[in-house]
Amino acid sequence: MFYKFFYYIFNIFPFFKKIFWKNWYTIFANKVPDIQFMNYGFASEGLNLNLKEEDIFNRYSINLYHHVATQVNLENKKILEIGSGRGGGASYISRYLNTKEVVGLDISPSAVKNCNKKYNIDNLSFITGDSENLPFENNTFDAIINVESSHCYTSMNKFIDEVTRVLKPGGYFLFCDLRKNTLVEDMLSSINTEKLQLKNSKEITQNIIEATILMSKERKESIENLDVGMFKRIIESFSAVEGSKVHNSLIDGYLRYFSAYSQKTH
Repeated sequence: MFYKFFYYIFNIFPFFKKIFWKNWYTIFANKVPDIQFMNYGFASEGLNLNLKEEDIFNRYSINLYHHVATQVNLENKKILEIGSGRGGGASYISRYLNTKEVVGLDISPSAVKNCNKKYNIDNLSFITGDSENLPFENNTFDAIINVESSHCYTSMNKFIDEVTRVLKPGGYFLFCDLRKNTLVEDMLSSINTEKLQLKNSKEITQNIIEATILMSKERKESIENLDVGMFKRIIESFSAVEGSKVHNSLIDGYLRYFSAYSQKTH
């Protein structure tokens, strides 16, 4: 019932979506300041990253970032992550992929504050900002990454216009997210424009399902320890733990998950 209500409100008042998610992530950042990732993860038999000991616990969430970020070579590039959340993905990219600079941007001031306090990495910084009104000059970044965040935005088209504006000519947009099955084509069309050419897309729904199953035990235990009362079941679904509404929607095909990358043509 909660989901149907919010989908209904978001469809009638799109601006409410941004307000809702900003407040949700701010509250969540304050409630659980220690976690580094909130994505659904990625599992693949052929992907076995050689991670530092402190990163092994977050292996499947890191896998998703690795899968998306390594679609192109980011070595010595200036990178922007839009929707950097808890900062774990930006941290991984800055530490493992030999980038020149990584900037994480998020709409939640609390999340940004926590990230700047948590991470002490020379080529990594975090700022507060709006995905549909980026606080950067034209042609600033070699690549932009956006992981499991765009479904929260008011306008995908405005977001992509801003991505295109701040990318350098020839720069790359690296992307993954989920949509209702009926909206997948709209999502992929939005990242294939006159100035931003879609180079490749891949459905990774099964990889996401496998990762959520592998992470469910630890995530359920963590949620049980939260002081959130009746919202525990909602947080479980938000986390896509096994048996939740989101998890089941991925299994039955109502939700589908894709990764992709596009290149700015001029």
